[in-house]
Amino acid sequence: MTGKIYNRERFLQNITGNLARPKPHAVQKPNWQFRPQDKTLTELSKDELVELMKQHSIFIHTDVVQTTTAELNTALEQVVKTYGGGEVIAWNDPRFDQLGIDLGRYDTFIWDEAKGEENITVAERANIGITFSDVTLAESATVVLYADKGKGRSVSLLPATYVAIIPKSTIVPRFTQAAEQMNLMNDDKDFPTCINLITGPSNSADIEMKLVVGVHGPVKATYIIVEDC
Repeated sequence: MTGKIYNRERFLQNITGNLARPKPHAVQKPNWQFRPQDKTLTELSKDELVELMKQHSIFIHTDVVQTTTAELNTALEQVVKTYGGGEVIAWNDPRFDQLGIDLGRYDTFIWDEAKGEENITVAERANIGITFSDVTLAESATVVLYADKGKGRSVSLLPATYVAIIPKSTIVPRFTQAAEQMNLMNDDKDFPTCINLITGPSNSADIEMKLVVGVHGPVKATYIIVEDC
């Protein structure tokens, strides 16, 4: 379903009226001769992108675990233990079953749209939030999450710690490729209700340029890269 713009003309007329100048003509999209963003890092192999992502994960204070589908449960269990266990909240995502992830071994709450505010209450008190990454940017070690009915954004934002499971196949060079994917999804009736880009645990350097990690969200984050390609 294509998005709609409401009250556009009235909005533009209000602006041009206050500026006391005529409404501008339609602006033609320029045809750029050079688009370096389309080529940056695209010469790297998938394994090289993984290594690049690992390097940037150090800068954003995020641990990285690389594993296979066969060892994924063991890797996840170790991360959960490292974070002290406790209550876990996770997306209602078919990829957990597809990769054979056993969330039943933890005190796990699965996001359920029908439960409304209870989902947020659990996310607020949970120690660990677990989601998948839909697109992963190697250049900045950023996970891109597409929210949906069973994939509440609070799962990655409210718990004390956060785990992103990253299928290796989702790793792309940079945001350019993610934007291209989003553009292709634009006419899809199932376009995400929200798209979050998460680069490690929350942090801020607003006060005296001193970095403080865990100001307004998870204080720690781990990326688990799964060899699926």
